[in-house]
Amino acid sequence: MDAAEQLNIIKRIKAISETGLIYAQDPYDRERYEELKQISFKLLERISDTPIGVLENFFMPQEDYPTPKVDIRGFVLNEKEEILMARESLDGKWSIPGGWADIGSTPSEIVVKEIEEETGIKVKVVRLLGVYDKRMHPHPPAPNYVYKIIFHCRIVGGEMKSGFDILDANFFSLDKLPELSEERILESQLKDLFQMATSVEPKTHFD
Repeated sequence: MDAAEQLNIIKRIKAISETGLIYAQDPYDRERYEELKQISFKLLERISDTPIGVLENFFMPQEDYPTPKVDIRGFVLNEKEEILMARESLDGKWSIPGGWADIGSTPSEIVVKEIEEETGIKVKVVRLLGVYDKRMHPHPPAPNYVYKIIFHCRIVGGEMKSGFDILDANFFSLDKLPELSEERILESQLKDLFQMATSVEPKTHFD
């Protein structure tokens, strides 16, 4: 079993324990679920080389049924069919613009805002291209379980400039991609997204 498979099992154990802590009425059951949660942290500490205290501080206590985090991103092409990308400050690598979903905004509102904030480009959402479960793709191991929602967007204005938490923004052709932030996007996904965005038959990827 590789590290990614181990991590998915640990995430599942953690989610089961947190669900149990939310709904358990019996104090003995709560004690068992809390022990299960601590076991998940110990296992995560072992495979991530992160101290358990840091892990406990990283994960906020669950007050409701635990669900995946949602990452929303936009796939934007210019007139040369080059892909709009932003260079992430966290790792210095490139991804299509986007970020975590915000409560109170629709997914399409979020992607329009994120693209303008990160690149200066104003867009209009054309359609949904895909919903990706990160577990089903070879992203690097990460602590959260994540769904990625990706929209095809069309440029309607703006001027290229990088946002406050972005090092740079630019357009790249599919055959000359920069070093990718694989935590956020993979080359295989960009190829699929490009094909769907430029196809005369509208298709949507799921899982």
